[in-house]
Amino acid sequence: MTEQNYRNHSRLTLPYHGVLFMLVLAAIACSIIFLNKTNNGGGELLLPIILLILSLALFILMFLARGFALKAQDRAIRAEENLRYFANTGNLLDPSLTVKQIVALRFAPNNEFVDLVERAVKEKLAAKDIKQAIQNWRGDNYRV
Repeated sequence: MTEQNYRNHSRLTLPYHGVLFMLVLAAIACSIIFLNKTNNGGGELLLPIILLILSLALFILMFLARGFALKAQDRAIRAEENLRYFANTGNLLDPSLTVKQIVALRFAPNNEFVDLVERAVKEKLAAKDIKQAIQNWRGDNYRV
């Protein structure tokens, strides 16, 4: 595995972001075509409408499942980084830090972490700026 850094830290999973997304879009397209053909042919519309509703529900579920997993992971990262900051300073993280800032701070090694937290608070750094300020990247290979 290559060493993680700012350029390669974001992760796309082919089965989820590529295959599943395309299959769900295909299901929506096919259900719309089926609904259109059935409607033009004077056939019963119940089945095509149900298939369209189910494919749209699957599309929504796909995004919700991803969002819920990331939200749970963000909560865990927030707790871990709060503990790491407490272990280094004896204080809790500043409550003005956003979750996105804290998630970005997880890439900072311990010797840069405390200073970067203080800088993030003082300068209100965006998550992208925090990540770019890290000199020695600390990889997180467990993020989904």
